[in-house]
Amino acid sequence: MEIRRDDGIAIVVAVMAMLLMSALGVALVLTTSVEGIIAGNFRSAAEGLYAADGILERAMGDLLTVADWNPLLNGTRQSSFVDGATGGVRTLPNGTPIDLDQTLNMANCQKPEACTGGEMDAVTGERPWGANNPRWQLYAYGALGRLLPAGSIRSEFYGVVMVADDPSENDGNPLRDGSGPGNPGAGVLALRAEAFGPRGAHAIIEMTVARPVGAEDGGGRARVLSWRQIR
Repeated sequence: MEIRRDDGIAIVVAVMAMLLMSALGVALVLTTSVEGIIAGNFRSAAEGLYAADGILERAMGDLLTVADWNPLLNGTRQSSFVDGATGGVRTLPNGTPIDLDQTLNMANCQKPEACTGGEMDAVTGERPWGANNPRWQLYAYGALGRLLPAGSIRSEFYGVVMVADDPSENDGNPLRDGSGPGNPGAGVLALRAEAFGPRGAHAIIEMTVARPVGAEDGGGRARVLSWRQIR
């Protein structure tokens, strides 16, 4: 009887040991998976920032050849880096949709629906300039893989660049570049680049640039007045 009782205890101990080892194995797998996800998200976030900066540089190459910035501000002139009609939905390689109209609306009035003039002129913490608030226009947009000749860039990111009148303007007309020595925003353009990628990666950069002195006929190199990462 004692021998059978000892055998039963041995089985219980063996089962408990197996359960413990199984729990340790599951914990190890979960830890490895979580670390992989964290590393992937960190990589996507870093790539998103580079993607936004890359398409921003590409767009600047086009806008600096434009003598008159007013067509940029009213949305009638765009970069040569576009992948179709202005607005609409684009799709990332992983199937995630990117709605260009919603992206533009979120920049202009922080909602996905179309913005009214009053909503774009509203004074908020992010847009405190009232009638001189930027009215962003789509300028450049496309897959990052198209920035250079085919195969040079392998990226799943999609980039968008918007342009607007610099909010330091004092003319109350965000669709036209100001003029005159009394207007601090004359010859200054605001740029906003957004990059969308896998795992919900979304990077945003805003920059202001000033037209080079003597560049009325286009060309030259813009002076970067400010650069900041929003997201």
